[in-house]
Formats: sequence, structure tokens, C-alpha cells
Amino acid sequence: MTTHLSADQETVLADIAGMLRTVVADLGLDDVEITRDTTFHDDLELESIDLVVLSGALREHYGERVNFAEFIADLELDEIIALTVGRLVDHVVASLGADA
Repeated sequence: MTTHLSADQETVLADIAGMLRTVVADLGLDDVEITRDTTFHDDLELESIDLVVLSGALREHYGERVNFAEFIADLELDEIIALTVGRLVDHVVASLGADA
């Protein structure tokens, strides 16, 4: 199955994948493939502190336009556990688009 991503989605996915590689480097997962379907919990084994680090990286890269804490706060626990990189990419693209 081939998924066609917009240029914005591809760029944001690459940016987030880079941020995640930095976050997971200490976990020995630096060779894991990060795609839209990658889950934060099961695939990357991120803890809440890792999400805080990711949140800081997102803020540093995109500014206040992307509020990861607010995004997470709107999710149910099972949605957070099942959260994929693709869903975060869509949120970032939407947040950036809303400012345009």
C-alpha cells in the first residue's frame, strides 16, 4: 500500500522522525524505522518523560504554533497509548496551516 503524502506531511514526518531519533537514541532504538504507522508506546517504548522532551523539541522547532501538551490533553488514555507518528504529523500540519 502506497500512501501519498503532501510535501508538508513529508517534511513534518522527516522533522519529527529526526526529533524522535534523538529522544530514543538512549534507548538503543536508533535503528528503528519511523513511519506514519509507528506508535509512540509499542514501537518506540516512549515514557511520559520522553513525550515531555519531544514536546520541547516540537516547541523549539515550530514555535508556539504547535502545542503538543494541548494536543495530548484532548486525547483519551487509550488514544494516547495507540498514538501514531502519523497522527502527530497531521496535528502539526493542521496547526501550521491554521496559522498560514
